[in-house]
Amino acid sequence: MELIKNYTNLYIEAGCDEVGRGCLSGPVVAAAVILDDDFKQNLVNDSKKLNFKTRMSLDEYIKDNVKNYAIAELSPAFIDEHNILNASIHAMHQALDKLTTRPEFILVDGNKFHPYNFIPHQCIIKGDSKILSIAAASILAKNYRDKLMIELHEEFPDYGWDTNFGYATKKHQEALIKHGPTKYHRQSFRLKYD
Repeated sequence: MELIKNYTNLYIEAGCDEVGRGCLSGPVVAAAVILDDDFKQNLVNDSKKLNFKTRMSLDEYIKDNVKNYAIAELSPAFIDEHNILNASIHAMHQALDKLTTRPEFILVDGNKFHPYNFIPHQCIIKGDSKILSIAAASILAKNYRDKLMIELHEEFPDYGWDTNFGYATKKHQEALIKHGPTKYHRQSFRLKYD
C-alpha cells in the first residue's frame, strides 16, 4: 500500500517515531524525518513489517534522499526517572531539536505527544504504516537501536541482545534469572522472573 507522503500539503512536515518502549534493556531511540519533495517510497514502510536485511539496506537510501533527519536516544536511567512514555516523547523532542530544517508541522506515531516549541502536531495511531515520513523515521530509529544492542551484546553476551534487542524473550528472561540485571537494564521494569 502506498503511504501518504504529505499530510497537509501546506507545511514543512517532520515525521517522528520511537523504538524500544517495551524493551527490558537499552535506550529508547527516536528519529525525526523531513522528506524531500522527490523522495520515492521504494520499500520504505513500517519498520516492523520489514526484515532486518531490508531495513538496513534502506538506511543509507533514507539518509541520502530526505531533506533532513535526526536521531536521539535516552538512557535506561532517564527512563527509570521519568517513565517510558515521557522518555519516548522527550527522545522525539530531542530528535526534533537536532533537525537543521525547522518543521512547521509534526506528525507523530501513536496517540500521545507533548507540545513542542509551539509547532502544531498530529498524533496518528499506526502512523508508521500510513505516513511515509513516520515510516522512514521508524526505520532509522530501529536500525540505530538494533546496531547499538548488537554492540552491547559483545559486553553482555548472555542476554541474547544480538537477536532479541532487549525485548523480554525466553532467553533474556532466563539470563536475568541466572545473572541478574546489567547496567543497561531498566530498573523500573519487571526484571524478576521465576
